[in-house]
Amino acid sequence: MSPAPARTTGRGRLPGDLKPRDLLARVVRVDHAGEFGAQRIYSGQIAKLQKSEKRPLLEHMAGQEQEHLEAFEEELRRRHVRPTLLHPLWKLAGYALGAGTALLGERAAMACTVAVETVIDNHYQQQLDVLGDDEAALKARIEKFQAEELEHRDIGLENEAELTPAYELLSALIRTSTRAVIWVAERV
Repeated sequence: MSPAPARTTGRGRLPGDLKPRDLLARVVRVDHAGEFGAQRIYSGQIAKLQKSEKRPLLEHMAGQEQEHLEAFEEELRRRHVRPTLLHPLWKLAGYALGAGTALLGERAAMACTVAVETVIDNHYQQQLDVLGDDEAALKARIEKFQAEELEHRDIGLENEAELTPAYELLSALIRTSTRAVIWVAERV
């Protein structure tokens, strides 16, 4: 029995689907934007929770997000892909989300993490499903980052995110906003 043929990115494309180069540009652009936004969220939370016992956890997660951001900055350069044109907006919006949830309290900050990371887990999985074996290095990075994002989600849950007043409403708003930002960042 012969080995299965390697699955390449874009294999099985239908008319109207993105070409592999365009798909890869979209993946790198949106992931860069997302990691930049995550960095800004944690910056806002850390600024507002200076004296919190949760600060070391936030700094740990921010450090991992910085590593992710640097990796996608490298991918942008290597692949000659421009960042999203809405980068300045993400700078403000990410910080506002982080600071705003932190002002609601430690649990709300953790609820923000849980909501965002839940969406990012699904987003990264969708990317892994369409990337082929020809993008093994990019897939390995995304898999590593996905595992770290799930760690962040679990940290949020372990730190009582779900006890936030109006948790379901806050979480739904943040998840919906995160999905919208992903959609826009892929295209603009």
